[in-house]
Amino acid sequence: MSSSRFSRLLAWSCALVASLFLVACKPSTELAGANAPAKQPAPRSQRVAVVVSTLNNPWFVVLAETARDRARELGYEATIFDSQNDPAKESTHFDNLISAGYGAVLFNCTDAEGSVANVRRAKTAGIPVFCMDREIMANDAATTQILSDNYSGCIALGQYFIEQVGETGKYAELLGIVADTNTWNRSKGFHSVVDRFPGMKMVAQQSAEFDRSKALEVFEAILQANPDLNAVFCGNDAMAMGAYQALLAAGKAGKVKVFGFDGADDVVRSVAEGKITATVMQFPKTMARTAAENADAYFKGRRDFPQRVPVAVELVNASNVGKFGDYGRK
Repeated sequence: MSSSRFSRLLAWSCALVASLFLVACKPSTELAGANAPAKQPAPRSQRVAVVVSTLNNPWFVVLAETARDRARELGYEATIFDSQNDPAKESTHFDNLISAGYGAVLFNCTDAEGSVANVRRAKTAGIPVFCMDREIMANDAATTQILSDNYSGCIALGQYFIEQVGETGKYAELLGIVADTNTWNRSKGFHSVVDRFPGMKMVAQQSAEFDRSKALEVFEAILQANPDLNAVFCGNDAMAMGAYQALLAAGKAGKVKVFGFDGADDVVRSVAEGKITATVMQFPKTMARTAAENADAYFKGRRDFPQRVPVAVELVNASNVGKFGDYGRK
């Protein structure tokens, strides 16, 4: 073998040995390439945002504070955001909580359809949303929705309404926020019973936006136009208290029967005192705690949540009012 050929062979052999040495020294993940285990993402913040439609109603204060407190009991940092019944403020809250990297949202919406976009944005950002009390009109946005059985509750209320008012007479209805499904589920449940009695005439149906002051104003005008009114059905307890204030001012308290829905403490007391005829307890603390506990389960790996979870409600009247208080059963 010539010396030049020997030199070339020696150089090739040395290069081969060197390349094999370099390959052997590389980390195993580089060798595996596509077969290497995927790098696990950093865990998302476990801070919990509690976004509620309004804190201008004691019922929603209870809902928000119970959700926050239960999340804290479970070990999470939790903050309440008040949307003030304003979809624009709600949207800003979602912008802020997404950019701040919150890990979950316990949500009470301002608009059944309009709020869907906010929930979808959170979902896209990897933030699960757990709706409580108020429904959004989508089946693929929220992780789960914990909702009162409003329709059934108002069937029971409608039946009691006929028992107390009779099969003939005149009544008014104060609706809640028109963009909220609770408003219409309650109204439809009530009318599914009362509309079967042709002698019972609805002389007015107006929105008071679930607000006590607005209900006072709206019902005062209804009373002036209908001095022979027998009853008023209010879509929530705040409006029931506003309607009762209007009756007091008009000297008609006790002459017009008032029906509410929520189970707020002041109305439960008013039922006991004979001022309000009946309401429906819808257990805000149960819904709030369930939402917080679902978020905890999500953080721990659960993903199989039902889209909607109904929470049973109960009629509260003079015969059973002693069993209720503090936004639930005693």
